[in-house]
Amino acid sequence: MIAPVLRWTDLSEVPDDFGPSVVTIGNFDGVHRGHVSVLSAMADDARAGGARAVAVTFSPHPQQVHRPGAAPALITGDEDRLELLAGTGLDAVLLLPYTLDFARQTPEEFVRRYLVDGLRARTVVVGRDVRFGRDNSGDLATMGELGRRFGFGVEVIDDVTGPAGAADDPVHRRWSSSWVRELLQDGDVVGAAQVLGRPHRLRGVVVHGDARGRELGYPTANLAADSDGMVPADGVYAGWLRRSRTADGEPLVDEPRLPAAISIGTNPTFDGVSRRVEAYVLDRTDLDLYDEEVVLELVARLRPTLAFSSVDELVEAMDGDVARARQVLGVAPQE
Repeated sequence: MIAPVLRWTDLSEVPDDFGPSVVTIGNFDGVHRGHVSVLSAMADDARAGGARAVAVTFSPHPQQVHRPGAAPALITGDEDRLELLAGTGLDAVLLLPYTLDFARQTPEEFVRRYLVDGLRARTVVVGRDVRFGRDNSGDLATMGELGRRFGFGVEVIDDVTGPAGAADDPVHRRWSSSWVRELLQDGDVVGAAQVLGRPHRLRGVVVHGDARGRELGYPTANLAADSDGMVPADGVYAGWLRRSRTADGEPLVDEPRLPAAISIGTNPTFDGVSRRVEAYVLDRTDLDLYDEEVVLELVARLRPTLAFSSVDELVEAMDGDVARARQVLGVAPQE
């Protein structure tokens, strides 16, 4: 039986007898296939050498602290990021609060405090473009010099690449979070899934909307505006909805995935102005999901958001959306 992944948010939570460890550092936004490839191999190598594999990551994303007006949209929230990191085979994840005070540490202070004294690192795994410490002044050469001083090895990982188009396309590109963001901005959730290695997720609490969907025969679950996950381009998507937490905050385990047609946009037919994410679970008018947390997985974009000249045209389009969602998801109508 595989032991559960340890999760810490402060060095005081790390057991005194923890280690030796193999440590890597990063934001791991999206935990895409490049991340998974590196982390899985690192975990296997650590285990074979009698060490523990640990990822050190940060919340919020450093750019949200240093450049809040220009920070990228996050592909995943902390809960999904931790869950996905756990699936790579790591022994532990240290999620550190990122603040301006934290960022003022010199490279040596960061390495000594967290990697050497805190995690007792035997090996530190980094990319060639690693940057750390005050003003990003630490780089690969700095890490190598600190490793020699403090007695840990430094392993450099090369970029992991994949096809930039069709699977048999000879052109490859580095798997990256920025690539995923580009695809989501275009509404290409199929392409994003190829880079992520799974469908893109949104996670949020269900709130009350305008109830127009219910009036039209398609009741929807509306996600709160502060939901986690990068919201892709406006449009209608086929996907899945899974209940993840009750209205009282209790986790829900082994909940089934429910097929859904998911609308993202401002609802221009009714002159809407606020951007919303709402999901209609196919063939279900009995669900009461208010105040519950749900996870949406986006499988395919069915069409862009359109403004219709009448409610009848809108309902006809929704009928077609549901039919296409069934086809994409392989779900037959309920009798």
